[in-house]
Amino acid sequence: MSLFGDGLEAAVQKAFTRPAPKNAGPQMRYLVKQLKGTKAVAELLGVSQRQVERYVAGKARKPRPDLASRLEREVKKRWQPQIRARARERAASTDGIVIDTRARMGYTAPIGSTDQDRIRHLTVALPPQHAARLFEAQEAGASDRELKEITAEALREVYFQDGGRRAGSLEEVRFTDVEHLEFEL
Repeated sequence: MSLFGDGLEAAVQKAFTRPAPKNAGPQMRYLVKQLKGTKAVAELLGVSQRQVERYVAGKARKPRPDLASRLEREVKKRWQPQIRARARERAASTDGIVIDTRARMGYTAPIGSTDQDRIRHLTVALPPQHAARLFEAQEAGASDRELKEITAEALREVYFQDGGRRAGSLEEVRFTDVEHLEFEL
């Protein structure tokens, strides 16, 4: 995925009520149950059907690092879909989302202002409409660049322009380098 996409996904995963399986055997069994067969899991993970069967039976235990990361990613992507949907819906309708970032940001503003990029550490509560835009874009398969632009627009409106209460016409906020990014529902 991406920095912004992974950050949104991590925020949603904090809402899980039970931890996802950690070992390869339980993870494979979960995927086999979800995808209704070992063949579909094998195709998804890029391994043989026989290898999936070995993990399900407990004969294979420790996958290669690349397979382990793919396996974990696919399990987490499917884990607790109703709770995931409820957390996203709550953030998009009532609660909003909090972004905590340490990034080099600049902005385009009227002549005479200092629009030099500089490192800022911001913790900003974004209203539900911005959370909804982020989640809709993520579900539609938006790239990291698109998610970054949506986040920058939200920061421009909420933080830099204080919801329209600050004077001046700030045209754009841009991330040039992100050192830390965390979303919280």
